[in-house]
Amino acid sequence: MTDFDETAAPELAAALDEAAAAIDRGEAVVYPTETVYGLGADAADAAAVERVFELKGRDRSKPLSLGVPSIEAARRYTRPSERAIRFMRAFLPGPVTVVVEREPALPDPLTAGGDRVGVRIPDHEVALALFERVAPTPVTATSANVSGSPSVTDVASLDPALRESVGAVVDAGPTPGTESTVVDPERNVVHRRGAMADAIVAWLAEETGRDPVVEDD
Repeated sequence: MTDFDETAAPELAAALDEAAAAIDRGEAVVYPTETVYGLGADAADAAAVERVFELKGRDRSKPLSLGVPSIEAARRYTRPSERAIRFMRAFLPGPVTVVVEREPALPDPLTAGGDRVGVRIPDHEVALALFERVAPTPVTATSANVSGSPSVTDVASLDPALRESVGAVVDAGPTPGTESTVVDPERNVVHRRGAMADAIVAWLAEETGRDPVVEDD
């Protein structure tokens, strides 16, 4: 369970209720994470996923990740290997996107037709509170910016057209702005270095007995 104290922040709790209802209606919402603000919709619904691509102007060949509140919730939609589970237990919640095998029930647009999907369990109590509200529905985890524009670390920087097109905006103040590290533990590949990258590389090297492939070095 999240540590978010709803009684101490009733306006934020109301915003989370509004966002959860919007996701249930198939709309997209903006929510905070420990990296940047995210754009969330029902990741198990193809139409909702397509809406996220439209709002961002994102190329359909670039997959989206999904956000969930726990490793157990992730396993409902993915098929992580034992190594991936060990990795997730070591680094999640945290600013890490863990790439694992998907369940066929996930819509193809989410993964650009691929057989793997990124999983995010943010180390952010408000994001986790939102994910728990809509569980077992997974939420798309992608930055809340128009493709090609900088990531959003404060809702004041949201693209006006995007802001008007979402069902809710959950404002929890500024976010740090550091990108998550994207890693495929089973394949021993770091797709993108970001937060905690050195610790992740060290873990993979110790686990596998060889240095991981780091694609953006």
